[in-house]
Amino acid sequence: MAEYKLLLPSMGEGVMEATIITWLYNEGDTVSEDDSVVEIATDKVDSDVPTPVSGKIVKILKQKDEVAKVGEAIAILEIAGEGNADITAEASVAATATVIEPEVEKELMQPIAAQTVATDSLSGTDLYLSPLVKSIAQQENITEDELKSIKGSGLEGRITKEDILAYLPNRGNAANTTTSTPAAPTAKSTPVSAPTSTVPVAAGDEIVPMDRMRKIIAENMVKAKQIAPHVTSFIETDVTNVVKWRNKHKAAFEKREGEKLTFMPIFIKAVVKAIQDFPLINVSVDGDKIIKKKNINIGMATALPDGNLIVPVIKNADQLSLSGLAKAINDLAYRARNKKLRPEDTQGATYTISNVGSFGNLMGTPIIPQPQVAILAVGAIVKKPAVLETPDGDVIAIRNLMFMSHSYDHRVVDGSLGGMFLKHVHDYLQNWDLNTEV
Repeated sequence: MAEYKLLLPSMGEGVMEATIITWLYNEGDTVSEDDSVVEIATDKVDSDVPTPVSGKIVKILKQKDEVAKVGEAIAILEIAGEGNADITAEASVAATATVIEPEVEKELMQPIAAQTVATDSLSGTDLYLSPLVKSIAQQENITEDELKSIKGSGLEGRITKEDILAYLPNRGNAANTTTSTPAAPTAKSTPVSAPTSTVPVAAGDEIVPMDRMRKIIAENMVKAKQIAPHVTSFIETDVTNVVKWRNKHKAAFEKREGEKLTFMPIFIKAVVKAIQDFPLINVSVDGDKIIKKKNINIGMATALPDGNLIVPVIKNADQLSLSGLAKAINDLAYRARNKKLRPEDTQGATYTISNVGSFGNLMGTPIIPQPQVAILAVGAIVKKPAVLETPDGDVIAIRNLMFMSHSYDHRVVDGSLGGMFLKHVHDYLQNWDLNTEV
């Protein structure tokens, strides 16, 4: 028999580690190739890790709530064959069970190790930091000398998020310059600089601890508001043509494609056109630099059954037809609600849409997800009397109206740009061509 080390797989750019949520099998259990063996959580999403080989789990190396680095062994499997080898469990592609010779194993592990090394360094030093650690260091004004004093627990002694968070409470303490103990898993999502307060609890009040995802959402929302000065513009749009077009096509579309045709593909199509008109909406801010994004990746805020929120991303939305957008939206929404998203499904958004109308709300003031600079909220579509201009004069008619609210980062998006962008989205929807093909 041979032993195989099941490694934590690469989970996309910027994701260096994950927390073990639940083992789906116990030591001694037999698993088959492609079986999901463990549920993991990153700062982005929860997902399953399948085993690329069949065999028996002889040792679980990372227990529930423990943090594992990408490329680190999380379990040992016993399989048919001879020798020992490490193999990476890719979440989306099943690997073939073969014995890996030590020289080959070393070569295969190089790309995994390389992903743990950030390409950025702190202002001309040789101290390599991940983007997240660098961000925390810059936000907390941690000097290069301080960083060099922190003993990292990561691969080859690199500083991890837990190391730097553990350093902050005792900053300046001499004892802290010699060693740093990683923070407990429960501190993983503690806001770095969020204000704390003691709230009085009265008799009969119920204390409900935040779950892991809610802590992450809270941290991200606080950071987003601290980083970006928000401005929100509003507009009311006549979407009668959109409603008529969808009613005309939705039954035939579902019969032909096996997919439901919602309003979201139309909203995204209008947003993509407006981004192409105003590319400075599709940017990020890095200090005093503006990074213009080549790709148009649309985040889609999605409510989960447990009340939490996640934002899966439609990559290269400008290259998809309405039919392609509908399929991508339905697929991501289904997998989000059934905990089937992969970490890469929530990465890389350059602009986000939130459909507050799905809850019956007329409008909202959405928070801009970092590092994006704008987000659109679409409200409920409501039938109302409206004034229409006709060749024979103004008339009152029943129309389908919808409010849209556009929040934007006032560091780089002024009222003129934010307002013109919203007006273009409005124009595309209000003048929707009833002959558009789907």
